[in-house]
Amino acid sequence: MITVFGSINMDLIATTARLPKPGETVAGSGFSTAAGGKGANQALAARRAGAIVHMAGAVGSDSFADGALELLKEAGADLSLTKTVDEPTGTAHILVGDDGENVIVVVASANATVNEADAVAAVDGMHAGDTLMLQLEIPAASVEKALGEARRKGIRSVINIAPLTPEAARLGRLADIVIANETEFELLAGKTGIESAEREEAMKKLHAETGHTVIVTLGAEGVVAVHEGEVHRARGLKIDPVDTVGAGDTFCGYLAASLDEKLAFPDALRRAAVAGSLACLKRGAQPSIPLASEVEPRI
Repeated sequence: MITVFGSINMDLIATTARLPKPGETVAGSGFSTAAGGKGANQALAARRAGAIVHMAGAVGSDSFADGALELLKEAGADLSLTKTVDEPTGTAHILVGDDGENVIVVVASANATVNEADAVAAVDGMHAGDTLMLQLEIPAASVEKALGEARRKGIRSVINIAPLTPEAARLGRLADIVIANETEFELLAGKTGIESAEREEAMKKLHAETGHTVIVTLGAEGVVAVHEGEVHRARGLKIDPVDTVGAGDTFCGYLAASLDEKLAFPDALRRAAVAGSLACLKRGAQPSIPLASEVEPRI
């Protein structure tokens, strides 16, 4: 079983030929809304991968709440740990260029009310061997509390240290598995401008210090990981991306689900990388997350 303790948002998405420079206004070519939030995205990915998933977080008592939870409900995720508060539902304001790149502004709102008591409640019903998945769009103190509770109960913890916050490096070292992109890993390693060979050595060093699995996603170059003393690499698919906004969360959710299914680590890494690639072929964070039936034939 997987419990995701994290954010739930409604994404407000504008498309444009190219992303604007600072101070520039450009014409948009389309607008849409979609359920999002890194927590909810990863929960949906894990559920579509076939895992039993509980989503713990918060939404507001506003018109965005139902839409933010719609796909999770349709997928059969357990929402009994999701609370409703007197704050707006969280939102993400996303600009997507024709090349698939994006810029995002996240407004936490209800997500900021997720507290340490919620962390205890999220972990309370879990058992040794279950998986707790976290990100950094809810308060750092709540994430830290959940990690401590998971460690106390022998629950595997997976943290995606995104978005990059001042607490990311410290919290990343508290989890059993840490997932970062190249920029986020540099914060974790305490050094900027890390080249490929140097990155691998820094990952090995961090792994040796903590014993934790360290995973770095590399976009089109795939993913590299250090797990149980060994370096693993996996490639996704060669694609022409439409929208990369859901790729990282899809990777995280599929990895957690695959490990929860007790797949061998290299197989779990490859499955997650393929799923992340497929998520780049559609627009929107949650609408783009592929079903297991779409992923399996491509592995």
